[in-house]
Amino acid sequence: MNRRYAIVLVAIVVAVVMLMCSRDRKRFFSHEGVVWTTEYHITYEASRDLNDSIQLIFNTLDNSVSPYNKASLITALNENTTTHLDQYIKRLLMSSMQIHHDSDGAFDPTVMPLVNAWGFGYKNGALPSHAQIDSILAFVGMDKIKVHGDSLSKSDPRVMLDFSSIAKGMACDEIGRMLTRNGAVNWLVEIGGEVMASGVNQHGTSWHVSVDMPTEEQDNVSHESALVLNLDSGAVATSGNYRKWRNEGDSKLSHIIDPHTGDSRVGTLLSVSVIAKDCMTADAWATACMVLGDSAVKRLMQPRRDLGVMTISADTVTGNLIVWSNASFADHVLTPTTH
Repeated sequence: MNRRYAIVLVAIVVAVVMLMCSRDRKRFFSHEGVVWTTEYHITYEASRDLNDSIQLIFNTLDNSVSPYNKASLITALNENTTTHLDQYIKRLLMSSMQIHHDSDGAFDPTVMPLVNAWGFGYKNGALPSHAQIDSILAFVGMDKIKVHGDSLSKSDPRVMLDFSSIAKGMACDEIGRMLTRNGAVNWLVEIGGEVMASGVNQHGTSWHVSVDMPTEEQDNVSHESALVLNLDSGAVATSGNYRKWRNEGDSKLSHIIDPHTGDSRVGTLLSVSVIAKDCMTADAWATACMVLGDSAVKRLMQPRRDLGVMTISADTVTGNLIVWSNASFADHVLTPTTH
């Protein structure tokens, strides 16, 4: 081998090694936008931009579980033009059935006809009468659906499914799994306030997630922080009646509908934040707790170690806010000395 050939060969090898190293070198990427009428923010450390994969997950889930998409599978199920279940709807159903059982029926994806009747769904409703509510309650309830392999059966064709209170959590989980499959260890996915996180942020510390103070601003979404959480693994989701509401005469109506009574629930409980291992679980339990109300949430969640729960309620006497949490939630609260 002559000297010139050897030099050229070494140069080629060095170039290839440098190219491979540059491809493996990780850096933080950030993406934000709007999906399902809400904002999302995603940050992750990877060797390449994974936004195409993120958008693919959004599109896949939209075509599966969005009742606002007329061509989605959930729309076909609701209109009784199919009985087929894909992996996403089947997973949502299995999780929903478990949380429905554990929450004494407070979480119920078949409540959609009532949500529409009260004017908070994808159909414009008015103020329903007691007779109309009773009529709709006849085909609301998880006991009216059955899963047989990859098929769904209904005891009443008017039964409808809506996973709006759990699907954003699933999307966070799905994106997190995709990032992990592609070698990302450090990432945070936030969709409409539902958050799933792993590892550390750009500064090498645990992700800091702010939980909003409940403020009644329908037109302008404000983000006054109630507290900040340390999150290096797991999810947090918040549900409340302080943004999606409207006045009807002297009554204040909320999008939180009690599946037992059909009423538009407006009580002293303003918001619930739930920490769980996955965002789908946190998302669903946050809604279930809002339906359960103050006293039931405290009784049910005080001893639990698998779920961290914080409630913010209004004191009807003083007008002040009352904050309560179980020990599992308090363990994640960022104290001033750890900033």
